[in-house]
Formats: sequence, structure tokens, C-alpha cells
Amino acid sequence: MPKDKKGTTTLPQAQAQAQAQAQGEAAVEAEAAPETTGYRPVFAVREFRAVFLAHALSLLGVVVSEIALTVLVYELTRSPLLSALAFALGFLPYLVGGTLLSGIADRFPARRVLVVCDLVCAGCAALMVLPSTPVAALLALRCVIAAVAPVFNGTRMATLTEILGDGDLFVLGRSLLRIVSQSAVLVGFGLGGVLLTIVTPRGALAVTLGTFLASALLLRFGTRRRPARAGGGSLVRYSLAGTREVLGDRRVRALLLLLWAPPMFVVAPEALAAAYADEIGIGAAWVGLLMCAMPVGTIAGELYAGAALSPATRSRIVLPLAAGGLLPLLVYPFHPGLGWILLALLLAGSTGAYTLGLDRWFVDAVPEELRGRAMTVHTAGLMTIQGVGMALAGVAAEFWAVSTVVGGVGVLGTVCCVLLVLEVRRTEGAGAGRTKGPGIDTRDGADHDMTGR
Repeated sequence: MPKDKKGTTTLPQAQAQAQAQAQGEAAVEAEAAPETTGYRPVFAVREFRAVFLAHALSLLGVVVSEIALTVLVYELTRSPLLSALAFALGFLPYLVGGTLLSGIADRFPARRVLVVCDLVCAGCAALMVLPSTPVAALLALRCVIAAVAPVFNGTRMATLTEILGDGDLFVLGRSLLRIVSQSAVLVGFGLGGVLLTIVTPRGALAVTLGTFLASALLLRFGTRRRPARAGGGSLVRYSLAGTREVLGDRRVRALLLLLWAPPMFVVAPEALAAAYADEIGIGAAWVGLLMCAMPVGTIAGELYAGAALSPATRSRIVLPLAAGGLLPLLVYPFHPGLGWILLALLLAGSTGAYTLGLDRWFVDAVPEELRGRAMTVHTAGLMTIQGVGMALAGVAAEFWAVSTVVGGVGVLGTVCCVLLVLEVRRTEGAGAGRTKGPGIDTRDGADHDMTGR
């Protein structure tokens, strides 16, 4: 029986041939859109359009459900703690789902995994809508959705490499999904608030049910069936083995940590926005502006990098932006005024454009048969570490002024990011993939997401 030469997993010959054929068809479609700057070539790929629209619909539903569930739990219990817990549970199960279930992304056909994940989330939303569902069950259902999310995200990210190839189209496609995630935070919270003035919280959850079902239909009929990348053995052992392999490779580990570290630190000013507004005496009306400034900067930075910069340029700016992206936070201890603070947040958000080039390095460094698990670990780690960052910032603000905490985060975060940049440079040419160094690809020389999807 023939073996996959890239890894240790044995694949049936027919399955390998089907996978090669599917990848060949995707490559032909991707070649119709040459590697240039701008996002238009990505939308020329039919399957990506379905994935993009499904992502936007389900993500909007998730954001609306987070607001509706928080309000519903508070109405039922009058407990601020349980209401906050309903929101926090969107982050806690990520680590479990991302480690114990990551093997699903590689063990089963991608389209089936994506559709089943959407249907599971739809089923949870349907149970939340029922008036007889108690608070404990609501919180448990929230945990199920959060545990499924990293598997869904990891599978979708790995599938993008098959739909768009692992070159620049993948980078731009991944960028577009991140932009949708940031936009959903801005639009979804506002839309959710308006929706709750029209319908009950359970009615808003019914909207979420509809978005999950619509996403499942788009993925089922808008994408091709592709075979599993690998398989065999216990799912948990297979998942944990993949996690160990991902984290055990020095190059891949360095790239992962550089993808995780800046978001961990940069969430501090958002987590402490309300406390900072109170500290400088500007009132609660400005909290929303403080929280929106960084996502707006992130969207602007990604759009500019994707639309105006070449792949080589995006690769060259990775390490400088990653190393210095937290420096704008150093203005906080000097109390420069609200306008300067907003500008600092915009600048800090815009440096998130470093992820476009880093995404390319990461996908090049990970073997194909490991991509689903690697992407799932990446998603789970990103969400978990941002939750940790928020919690630590809140603890620190109990002892020091918010301006001092955010400034300290800027210093500590910059030191950590510089050390990781040096580690990434030291690992040039290492790893299991094709990357020979920052910005160097052997073939052509050329996801801050706090929403749970």
C-alpha cells in the first residue's frame, strides 16, 4: 500500500489520487487569478465566495447570540456574575476543543466537518430558543458551541490552502476572513443591540439559528468534497500527537508564538477601556470609541497591506511590525489626551498587518498532512491567550492605575515580541515545511479575533 511521502500516515491510493485531483482543480482555478496585489483575484475563486459568505453569516450570528445570551441569562437570574459567565464561556472551552478534538480537521473530509460543526451549533441555538431550557443548560450549550469553534476554524483555514493554494491567494483569503471577524465585532454588537429592542433575547437567538443553517447550506453546496488528509487510531491520541508535533517543531513553534504574543498584549487597552474612561473622567459614552479604535486600525492596516503591497513587501514588514506593534501603548502613562490615545490605538491595530506575511510563512512551514491540526491549535491558542491577557490586565489594574498597566503592557509585550522575532530569525531554514527564511519561498521567491469564529 503506498504511503504519503510527506508524513508517516498511510493513505489509500484512491484517496490520495482523489486528493491530488481536487488540489489540481483548485490550482487551475487559482491560476486564473494571477498573484498580484489586491483582493479581486481571491473573489474570482467560486468556492472562496461560498466560504466567505458562510463565514460572514455565521460570525454575525455568533456575535448577536453572545449579546442575546448575556441579556437572557441576566433576565432569568438577575445575576451579573452568571451574565458575565455566559460571555466568558465563549473562550474557556477553546483550549479543550483545540487540543483534544484537533484531529477531526485532518481525520475526516473537510466539507463534512464544516457542515456538521454548523449543524451542531444550529442545534445548540435551537435548544437555547426553547422557553423551557434552564440557565444551566444555556451555559452548557454555550460551552458546546465554543468547543466546536476551534475545530471549525482550523478545518476552514486548512481547507483554504486547498481552495486557494498555499501561496499569496491563501494569504489574501485569510486576511479577508480576519477583516470580516473584526467588522463583525463592530457591526454585530450594534446590530445585536438594535435587534434586542425589536425582539426578545430568544428571538435574537432564533436569528443565530438561521445564520448557522444558512452557513451549512452554503458550505455543503458551494464547496467541493475533498478526502481526509490522514487518519487512524484514537481521535484523542491522534489530536494530542498532532499538537505535540506542531509545538515540537522549533520553526513552527516560533511562528505560532509570534502569531499569539501581540494579540495577548494588545487586548489590554480594550479590556480596560471602561476603567480607563473612568480614570481620565470622560464618561461611559466614550468607552465604545475606545474599544472601536483598535479594530478600525486593524481593518485599515489589513486592507492596505492586502490591496497595495506586493507579497515580497508584506513579507519584509512582518518582523518590524511584530517587534514594534505595541510601542504606541507607551503613550498611556503620559496622559496625552483622548485624541492621542485614539491615534495610538489606531496605530497599534494597524500593525496587525504583520499577520499577512506571517500566515504565508506558517502555512509553508507546516506539512500538508498536519495542517488541519496545526490550524486548529493556532486558533485555540489565539483565543485562549487573548482571554489570559484580558484576565491578567484586569488583575494588574486592581493594584495600579490603568494608564500604568497599559504602558507596562506595551513595554513587556515589546520585549517578548522582540525575543520572538529573534527566535524566528534563528529558525530560518528550519522546520518541516518549505520555508527557507523570512520572505523566501522555494517556489516563487515571493487568524486578533475575539469572536469565536
